[in-house]
Amino acid sequence: MSITFENTYTDLPAHFYSRLKPTPVSSPGLIRCNDALCKTLLIDPGWISSDAGVKFVAGNFIPAGADPIATVYAGHQFGNWNPQLGDGRAILMGEVKDQHGQRYDIQLKGSGPTPYSRGGDGRAPLGPILREYIVSEAMHALAVPTCRSLAAVTTGDSVHREQTLPGAVIARVAKSHIRIGTFQFFAAQEDHVALKALYDHVIKRHYAAAMEQENPTQAMFMMVMQRAATLVAHWQSLGFIHGVMNTDNILLSGETIDYGPCAFIDAFDPNKVFSSIDRNGRYAYSNQPGIMHWNLSNLAQCLLPLLHENQDTALTLAQDMINQFPDLMRQAYLEKLTAKLGIQHIQPDDIKLIEELLNLMTEQASDFTLTFRYLADLVDAKSAAKSVSGVAEEFQLDDAFKPWIARWQQRLAAENVPPEALKIRLLTANPIFIPRNHLIQAAIEAATNQQNFQPFNELVDLLSKPFDFKADFAHYARPPNADQIVQNTFCGT
Repeated sequence: MSITFENTYTDLPAHFYSRLKPTPVSSPGLIRCNDALCKTLLIDPGWISSDAGVKFVAGNFIPAGADPIATVYAGHQFGNWNPQLGDGRAILMGEVKDQHGQRYDIQLKGSGPTPYSRGGDGRAPLGPILREYIVSEAMHALAVPTCRSLAAVTTGDSVHREQTLPGAVIARVAKSHIRIGTFQFFAAQEDHVALKALYDHVIKRHYAAAMEQENPTQAMFMMVMQRAATLVAHWQSLGFIHGVMNTDNILLSGETIDYGPCAFIDAFDPNKVFSSIDRNGRYAYSNQPGIMHWNLSNLAQCLLPLLHENQDTALTLAQDMINQFPDLMRQAYLEKLTAKLGIQHIQPDDIKLIEELLNLMTEQASDFTLTFRYLADLVDAKSAAKSVSGVAEEFQLDDAFKPWIARWQQRLAAENVPPEALKIRLLTANPIFIPRNHLIQAAIEAATNQQNFQPFNELVDLLSKPFDFKADFAHYARPPNADQIVQNTFCGT
């Protein structure tokens, strides 16, 4: 069976989008179908894997009920204002509902040029498509709100960047693809009618509970801000660097999107940058909370006409709301990091304990993921004799950590929890397998140069259970050797 589409975004005014079909490719071939996600969305995975399904993902076949569009938006890109961006290489095919009635977009990325391509070819090389599939599904397994990957296909066509590369298309799923930049587009034009229509659509789709409040716009913004703080705190707790936190890449649904120049930190460095185009470190790991605050300030400015009819009052309301973000961010971050340390009953000094650990990790260039995972072996003075983390043979902490470990063990004692229960806490809060940059690169090179997708599929499978140690795959948990380190990542445009 095909997909049962709905199309609520096309109920919005025509200048919100452009109707067009994807550009067909010459010879589509299936890379991978996400069977579990298909079933969640009530889609037959057998159909997606069939000839018709592969043609759909490639953009060669439009199922009945689909209404393909490219949406328009604006955005601040690395702080620079661009009044019109839009889906330059992605086409929204329509919406589906899952088994619980939750609505999701299905979008084809790499599906050809649109009116918003700004001279680009609208295509995607194979490498960035594989990266997005690997990382988005890993993030889902790590419980991070994220867009998902429904399926990916090769196109049989070449894409020209610095070199000629094989092309691919990914079917991306998100609760919606509405961005801060979507609001910015209409606010910048002072099109208050369109702004109100967009707001009505978003609050009904994502924040229905806010509609019952005295000031629905204020309530919705506070909910958006809480989701954003929680999302960035989750990124920080995993050592994840988004790489391109432009306002056009921040979804109102609170999901992570745009897995272009993203990466996970190996040796911890709070100033680490991976994106090849982030030359000034705007989107470094340590800057992500502040950048989200800045992005939300731009959203608040867009919502001023809807916050209150008196603009002075609206400005006061907006400023009062945005001033709350640092506290929301601090609390969300504290909850994530204390959980990684096995602490449930948060105390005022716990933030100091976290900061001391991160400073040590910076000084020692300690691996972010393995440091936290290894703590499961050290919850009390006798624990190291019985390793449960799965990394003891691969990883040890420098002696410089010993004073901190003693303080942390003393803090854990105040939790009044048996050591075995503490170990479980740490093992369930700290993954052993993450999509390390060198592993992704190896999978991309095998697929690109040898048409060998086994490393890609093996990595996706392993990352679906990131907290479960598997001895046969211990090498996937290791940091890169010096010759494996990937310094730069690219967006694929």
